[in-house]
Amino acid sequence: MSITILQRSPQGMRSVKLKNRYLYTIVSLLVLCPLVAGVSGYYIAMKQSDAAYVEQVTIDNWKNELAEQWQELEQAKQSSQQQLNALTAKMGMMQAHIRRLDAAGERIVSVAGLDAKEFNFGEAPAIGGPERPAAESDIDISNLLSSLNEIDYQLDSREQQLTVLESLLMDKHMGVERYISGRPIRKGWMSSYYGERNDPFTGKPAWHAGVDFAGKEGDKVFSTAAGVVTWVGDRFGYGLLVEVNHGDGLVTRYGHNKEILVKKGDVVEKGQAISLMGNTGRSTGAHVHYEVLKNGRTVNPLPFINRRSKG
Repeated sequence: MSITILQRSPQGMRSVKLKNRYLYTIVSLLVLCPLVAGVSGYYIAMKQSDAAYVEQVTIDNWKNELAEQWQELEQAKQSSQQQLNALTAKMGMMQAHIRRLDAAGERIVSVAGLDAKEFNFGEAPAIGGPERPAAESDIDISNLLSSLNEIDYQLDSREQQLTVLESLLMDKHMGVERYISGRPIRKGWMSSYYGERNDPFTGKPAWHAGVDFAGKEGDKVFSTAAGVVTWVGDRFGYGLLVEVNHGDGLVTRYGHNKEILVKKGDVVEKGQAISLMGNTGRSTGAHVHYEVLKNGRTVNPLPFINRRSKG
């Protein structure tokens, strides 16, 4: 089989005959080109699809990894917040301990009669010296908490020791304060002694259960020891009377006052003004009637008046 192709030209009509082998070649090319193009397109599309799939998987993996990292970060933040809260609570406890130690130290300074300026617990102590670089090391939160717990334990131990020391000093101080000694006035003279005397109103012998100190009306009368006020007010024969219990069965009385400066139940210190000298009750002039009682019975006040103070 052959195909004749006619072509018009200036020289006239020309004919070209295609032999079978050329014809088969052309037909084959016409058939194969679309097939090759289709197959190539298919493979290209498959590769692009595979690439898109790979990219999507990679993106999904990145998203998962990012989500895990966010979760780990959130857990780390929560853990850090919990550790920070624990540190804050521990610091608060330690500050409370330090405040109690400062208060105990100030009380001990006061009781022991130390120089408050030398032992000023409101100021940081003066310290110094050449500085040497310390070995560098990473700070671990658990180790830090352990160290803070150890410091807190030491502070608690020191607080207990200071409390015991304060109690001992207070007992000693109270023993000194409750030690009856001296006169109940600063100015004046002893106008009548303890024991039998002539009654100033009847002139007859009578028992005088205390000693009298004469002075100016309105002069201050002082407690001769620390104690608790157990009587305030008018009492037969005494006029306006103040009675102070010093413990260990010892009581002092201060009579004929013009005015009383304390009230029942008050805790008074040694040397504290408790009344003003007067002339109330069975009295001939401004004076203070001073008594000392031991287990409910009056005793001679002179040994207490003449003995030296403790401390």
